[in-house]
Amino acid sequence: MTTAGPVSEGNRIVELDVLRGVALFGVLLMNFVGFVSAGVVTTDAQLAALPTAQVDRWVNFAVLWLVGDKANTMFATLFGLGFYLQMKRGEGRPGFERRYTRRLVWLLVFGLLNVTLLWVWDILHVYAIAGFALLLMRNWTTRTLVIFGAIAALYTSHVQDWWLGRLGIHLIPDSMYQAPAVLARQAVVTGGSYAEVTAMMWRWTAIEWLAGGMLVGWIVYALGRFALGAAIGRSGILDDIKGHLPLLRRVTGIALPVGLILALVARLWDEDIWRPFDGAGYVGEFLRSPAALVLAAGYSAGIVISLRQRWGARWFGMLAPVGQMALTNYVMQGLIYAIVLFGVGPGFGMAGRIGASAVTVIAVAFFAFQIVFSYWWLARFRFGPMEWVWRTLTYGKAPEMRRTAENFAI
Repeated sequence: MTTAGPVSEGNRIVELDVLRGVALFGVLLMNFVGFVSAGVVTTDAQLAALPTAQVDRWVNFAVLWLVGDKANTMFATLFGLGFYLQMKRGEGRPGFERRYTRRLVWLLVFGLLNVTLLWVWDILHVYAIAGFALLLMRNWTTRTLVIFGAIAALYTSHVQDWWLGRLGIHLIPDSMYQAPAVLARQAVVTGGSYAEVTAMMWRWTAIEWLAGGMLVGWIVYALGRFALGAAIGRSGILDDIKGHLPLLRRVTGIALPVGLILALVARLWDEDIWRPFDGAGYVGEFLRSPAALVLAAGYSAGIVISLRQRWGARWFGMLAPVGQMALTNYVMQGLIYAIVLFGVGPGFGMAGRIGASAVTVIAVAFFAFQIVFSYWWLARFRFGPMEWVWRTLTYGKAPEMRRTAENFAI
């Protein structure tokens, strides 16, 4: 009888770890910039009064153009691909469905703890719910996965708000993003106790995420990308990356320029910077999702190709340990958001006093720390802290944590 257990380190696909590392940097940058944007814990007037206001506008535009939704798309697709690989390895082994379900249940627990205790924009609980749906889709054909994935991936909370608005349904009150409500949130996160901050985050989650229906939009968003990730796993590309390099080069050559142009047009139209016709803003908003899918494909294919070059292996290769500890590093990122923006404990309480350019510098510095930390940790231990806990809870036994002479190779 084959014994079930965690995938061995020798069976890891380095390209996927690198892509996870790249996606994690994008998620860090986008979350940071997004949280200091107007309407969250900072008002338009406060942003305009910052000495870096002009630079902030350009940085915000560049991040939204090049990173916004693309990093999330990569991260979600890789999660879906990872779940598919787990299902593929586990099928035929006794208790596979039970272990897979247990893995998702614990991911859901981690996500719920994260969203209530640390980071209100947590995505782990969304991925866990989408992972359950992917389990039900495991026998779908590759064609069906692609069709469903492409359609579902275009559905976002913004699209949901638009069609509900056309029906006269507004689940989230506009007042939630106006100055009085923003300043009230800011006062709590910068000067309140931990209990007050978490209580405020719970209320925000209840209004925006649950009653506002954003959770549904994000589950569909994630599931579409999970389905595309599963289809990529089914395609055989990962079994013979070298043999698929010509395909990856074509994808890069087409998806990168097309994605960059589509994403640029979407941003210009969505923000009313350029309005060539009436309704361009609406079209720009709808272009965001296809642009993100195309550009994320271009980024991913280009990075995989670059890993075959000396410069790519050197610069992108250093991100593999970050991706190998993706869960740990994702949770750690919630700490830096809180320390910089909130006033609880050691927090600096900078919400309302810091803009996109400053948090971009902080994000780069913190990610550099995560690279060093991941290398340091994996030189001594076989798994990241959160990964070890997750595996232990999933399999009911603790895998060997410390590296020895016998298991040193990554």
